[in-house]
Amino acid sequence: MTDTYDYIVVGGGSAGAVIAARLSEDASVSVALVEAGGHPPDHEMMPAAVASLQLDPTTDWMFTADPGKAGLGLRDNLMPVPRGKMLGGSSGINYMAYVRGHPGDFDKWASMGADGWSFQEVLPYFKKSEDLAPSNEIVVDGEAHGSGGPLGVSVRSPVIPASRDFVSAAEATGMHRGDYNGSSRGGPEGVTSLFQTTTRNGMRSSTYRAFLQGSVEDRDNLTIITGAHVARVLLGGEADTLHATGIEYRDENGATHAVFAEREVVLSAGAVGSPQILMLSGIGPRRELEAVDITCRHELPAVGKNLKDHLHCALFFSAPGIGVPVAEVGVSAGPDALRAPAGPLPADPAEDKDLPPELAGLKAEAERRLGQWFETGESLVSSSLYDAVCFFSTGLDDTHSHDAQIGYVPCGYDAGLLGDRLRIDLSTFFEDADATLAPDQENMILLANPVLPHSTGEITLASNDPTAAPVISMNYYADPHDLKVMVAIMRKALEIVENWPGETKPGALNVPPELARKHGYVTGQTPSDALLENMALHYSTTVYHLCSTCRIGDVVSADLKVNGVGKLRVADASVMPDIISGNTNAASIMIGEKAADLIKAA
Repeated sequence: MTDTYDYIVVGGGSAGAVIAARLSEDASVSVALVEAGGHPPDHEMMPAAVASLQLDPTTDWMFTADPGKAGLGLRDNLMPVPRGKMLGGSSGINYMAYVRGHPGDFDKWASMGADGWSFQEVLPYFKKSEDLAPSNEIVVDGEAHGSGGPLGVSVRSPVIPASRDFVSAAEATGMHRGDYNGSSRGGPEGVTSLFQTTTRNGMRSSTYRAFLQGSVEDRDNLTIITGAHVARVLLGGEADTLHATGIEYRDENGATHAVFAEREVVLSAGAVGSPQILMLSGIGPRRELEAVDITCRHELPAVGKNLKDHLHCALFFSAPGIGVPVAEVGVSAGPDALRAPAGPLPADPAEDKDLPPELAGLKAEAERRLGQWFETGESLVSSSLYDAVCFFSTGLDDTHSHDAQIGYVPCGYDAGLLGDRLRIDLSTFFEDADATLAPDQENMILLANPVLPHSTGEITLASNDPTAAPVISMNYYADPHDLKVMVAIMRKALEIVENWPGETKPGALNVPPELARKHGYVTGQTPSDALLENMALHYSTTVYHLCSTCRIGDVVSADLKVNGVGKLRVADASVMPDIISGNTNAASIMIGEKAADLIKAA
């Protein structure tokens, strides 16, 4: 393996995998893609297995954050911050919602000085990646979509009936059924639809699966270095001539290596990793760097600042006759998902020969369903169960876009996801968590999500040790505007439930018992604003959409070059001038596509 390449791309995730794939299309250039994790495991491809990829140190950085004014009902008052640690990055551990954002989001970027990033200028890059599978289940603005691109985009099959009911209920509140990824997302009243997801034939289409796997990763001019924890960017020159010459990384055995770039180093390590690497390299706020004994090579005060993220608050309902039991998801995931200690089958498959008839039948059914998924892609496990959505305006501010999103989950999930992955204290969230989350229970969740938050946080270094996790301060609800918007969205979610179609209706909202007592709430009442605020402050959780920590204008130019440092760019969610009004993965992939063209043009 050589130690010098034309381009070094740091991070093989949502943007980095795209950049490496596109740059290496030119056989005359050499590209090194450097990734801290490895190849994704096979179960990464099963959409419903998403939670199993979190809290796994081989696939997740497993960061936690200070939630600011939120998180009062989370264990240890810590917000989980899962980040993908493998080829595909967070596109391999996310819930696969394919959401581009409102056209007004990108026009606002352009108005903030991000020349070349208006909606009409970024739309070709969304279309370039996309391969949208036809579906009669959704409205599609055909002119705004692409086909034949590497990234699979589809609607789950079969559609869960309750998800269709959510869309009908949202329509009954005044929204329009439409294409939220179209050239227009409608007026303030909003749009509702089943989710478009980054899946192909019922399987996850991460950026590894879509852009690298197979012939691309076998290209002679593309070297993929896995298990490589980047410690810093190597810099040459001083002052006006400062420039990147390569990177230094530690391998899985702790040995230090250096690789060099003739043309450019591109940081695509994400909204946490990219500012961390810049600061470890001596690029960032001088006083903060010197406080952890790092010599400041180039002062950029905004590195790690302006952090934004989406929060949602889970409104949980019992839903007999509507919701999907977790047990059914387990059977559809195959026999291994049913094994002890959590399931009824023995931990050791060798013991299956002694199964009683009822368990033998259960295993056979699990094998049948798993086989069907492999063959056809049609299965209960063909999505994360985050299956329908609506976007609208609360009227409280931000008229350029929609400030509200409500996601629908036709399942109550389980203690592993709610309690372990999201860190919700289940003993305070439910009156009886074991009974409510029993595998055979039918529940559903509406996720109230203010998507244009005003509050900002920051990422700083805990020390100069590259292997130490950075300090992530989310600062949620610091701006009181965000809590006001959250309450308005929670009320809209309750209105949607009140308009549920058909004779079978969802049960009452789960109100955490201590909060119910504090506010004098009786089941079935309309909750007060004060109660909803308290629910939000206690049980809001991250939507995993961290961005803007190296944003265009403050840290990088509109062509993503680091201000004041030559041969160095950043290209990932950290460069977003502001957060978009929806899930951020599609926009991160778009940034990778546009970055590759900017680099080629240079």
